[in-house]
Amino acid sequence: MDNIIQGIAIYALPVIFAITLHEAAHGYVAKYFGDLTAEMAGRITLNPLRHIDPVGTILLPLMMFVTSKLLMGSGLLFGWAKPVPVNFGRLRQPKKDMLWVAIAGPGANLLMAFFWAALIKLGMGMPDSIYTRPMMLMGIAGIEINVVLMVLNLLPLPPLDGGRIAVSLLPNKFAWKFAQIEPYGFTILLVLFVSGILSVVLWPLITFTKQMIVTLFGLYI
Repeated sequence: MDNIIQGIAIYALPVIFAITLHEAAHGYVAKYFGDLTAEMAGRITLNPLRHIDPVGTILLPLMMFVTSKLLMGSGLLFGWAKPVPVNFGRLRQPKKDMLWVAIAGPGANLLMAFFWAALIKLGMGMPDSIYTRPMMLMGIAGIEINVVLMVLNLLPLPPLDGGRIAVSLLPNKFAWKFAQIEPYGFTILLVLFVSGILSVVLWPLITFTKQMIVTLFGLYI
């Protein structure tokens, strides 16, 4: 039980900020390209309380972490925040600008992974204390969570960010047809997850990205 409580304490901040800053980034970039919907809804903010979904940001990640810790000895996490409202029709060039709005979320996760890597690097250079080990463990959790969210969201399946990126890049005729998948996107994602196909596809990309960050920052974790 102590390990579970310690794990929750270590993962709490990385999870909350990974999910909420991802959404805030969508809103900020949408505003830059002309859509003020997120700003009017008060969603362009770094305040996590404005983005937290009680189920997706707190309850589900907590249940998954505790259950996986008890059953497998390692914590697994997945979650979501309240989606930031974006009206793509209000963007100055809707199809073109959709690309940048969509890529903003995964981009924010990559930057946060770099931040947590830098925190680990800082901890490696500090004398051992009661603070350095929790700080480094939190950094490791931050890298893992942000890389998983980034890679998952780049999956080319609407309504994930990767799906919207694909719609933006495809010729109009194919983009329209591809966008019709969106109502079934989460069902497809669930089937891929349950069947194990999702992990087969994503895990090599997650491992590669984590290794790239570790190498870039010269970490030993």
